[in-house]
Amino acid sequence: MHVEPKYKDLHRVASTAIIHKDGKYLITRRSLDKKSSPGKWTVPGGGLETDDYIHQPASTADGKQWYGALETSLRREILEEVGLTVGPLHYLLDLTFIIPDGIPAIVLSFYADYASGDVVLNKESIDHAWVTPDEAKGYDLIDGIAEEIAMADKAIVAGR
Repeated sequence: MHVEPKYKDLHRVASTAIIHKDGKYLITRRSLDKKSSPGKWTVPGGGLETDDYIHQPASTADGKQWYGALETSLRREILEEVGLTVGPLHYLLDLTFIIPDGIPAIVLSFYADYASGDVVLNKESIDHAWVTPDEAKGYDLIDGIAEEIAMADKAIVAGR
């Protein structure tokens, strides 16, 4: 796929969370009016925004660097999209792709145990389910999500 030169070195940064609770994993169905993958099933997540760090105290003396912005972003996305909080985030993998507007994106996928809350969907999703890795295969998932759930399950069963 050809990437326009003005976007050659820019990437949108996003993250996703595979949330584990009682041997099952949370999946959500994307709204039918989403530009990318409408109606497909996925896991919570979204893009890093400057507001996830810019209004926080800087982590370095020069005031120009922030640690933990991606974690802050992912925890915000989980709370906004499904109303849940999670325990420690564990890195699973990364992937890159070109989003519909032609900008390259990198997605960092994490897994975490459910901590608290009841699932309350925002307007980005129209349904949710808690599924086993085998049950996940029966849903119309975005490519790769079933494999990521299986990988997370394997890591959890192995004790991380």
